[in-house]
Amino acid sequence: MSSALPKHIHSTGELPKVAWAKGSYVHDADGKRYIDGSGGPAVYCIGHSNEEVNGAIKDQLDRIAHGYRYNFSSDALEELTEIVRRRCGGTLNNMVYVTGGSEAVESCLKLALQYHAARGDMSRRRFIARERSWHGNTLGALSVSGFLERKRAFEGSLLDVSRLSPVNAYRPIAGSTPDTVGEAGAKELEDEILRVGPEKICAFIFEPVVGAAGGCVPAPKGYAKRVREICDKYGVIMISDEVMCGSGRTGTWRALEEDGVEPDIMSIAKGLAAGYLPLGAAVYNDKVADAIHGTHGAPMTGHTFTAHTACCAAGVAVQKIVEREKLVERVREKSPMFRAMLTEATKDIEAVGDVRGRGYFLALELVADRASKRPFEAEKKLFMKIRAQAFDNGLICYPVGGNVDGINGDVVILAPPYNATDAELAEIVEKTAASLRQVLRAEGLA
Repeated sequence: MSSALPKHIHSTGELPKVAWAKGSYVHDADGKRYIDGSGGPAVYCIGHSNEEVNGAIKDQLDRIAHGYRYNFSSDALEELTEIVRRRCGGTLNNMVYVTGGSEAVESCLKLALQYHAARGDMSRRRFIARERSWHGNTLGALSVSGFLERKRAFEGSLLDVSRLSPVNAYRPIAGSTPDTVGEAGAKELEDEILRVGPEKICAFIFEPVVGAAGGCVPAPKGYAKRVREICDKYGVIMISDEVMCGSGRTGTWRALEEDGVEPDIMSIAKGLAAGYLPLGAAVYNDKVADAIHGTHGAPMTGHTFTAHTACCAAGVAVQKIVEREKLVERVREKSPMFRAMLTEATKDIEAVGDVRGRGYFLALELVADRASKRPFEAEKKLFMKIRAQAFDNGLICYPVGGNVDGINGDVVILAPPYNATDAELAEIVEKTAASLRQVLRAEGLA
């Protein structure tokens, strides 16, 4: 790595020390201000230091920080459950609360396995997932993820999972076009179910809008509905991983609302409590609940801090603000403007091959050649240099590498707070474009 890179990306020991934050801005101990253009890793959806949320957490702490879930229910737990049920709609009425996205996905996998066990289908143990997906850091979540660089050190101890092609209109499956890639991806799913044997398949897990591993890749039109039909046809559980793209991030509270589909099981986390305290959930429908509760009495997944009382209180406070201030509707309304601003600001940057995403979950994909869509070599580490340059420019964004094949490829993800002002969105776009130009010029690529 070039010694010219700013020191903060080299090791955690040299990162700047955060001091305080308010709204869309974060300040370090040296007095430098950063606009949070990605909500950290797409977490801080209502900005920082909201007094109402902080007050709700303090009030809960004054009463009790944590009533152990398997001894007590709580007002915070029950209120949050009603909120999530209402926002999900349909039959997604049941949930296991955890403290983050990886735990949420792990719980989804366990719920799917337990569902089949409860029905006496112990042969259904195999998961199907896609390449260019990221589901988390626990061993089960890592197993179903398709992100080579993040998995290599753990190979040999991961589950054997069936792998499908990414479903990306910008990089269609061989033999398909942007218009037919959704059907091609669905056909791959059905073909794999039949190849392995339907009686062996537990669940198919996918991100409705792929986050870190692909860079805000939305499901093509019609894809999710075909997936739902195929899963129903063969008795396969459909798991929607909405840790990153859910809780309003894409302009609907459930990302799959946009696709007109309800999954059997869904993971949520980041935007649920907006980073004020760690919180996630595995949400499951009544079909799954009836089987599990009828045979086993309850889900066989949970932790010491399941439904942590103060964390649930934070979630309630955040979700009340999101609903009262119509922030999901705001994201949906403002999204076309935000995307148009980003497209316009980067249209003359030859290395920007694609601008994509949904809602306030957008990404730029960088390519060495627009015509062939050839990525830059991984050795250039462009995404790391862009992250560092943006940070120097006072912008927090979320660049990621390996989006094309797990090693090569560079994307920059933007995921601003739902309540960011128009001026703040403009600042994020301007600093993103400026940072890209600076890095590309410095590398002799512009």
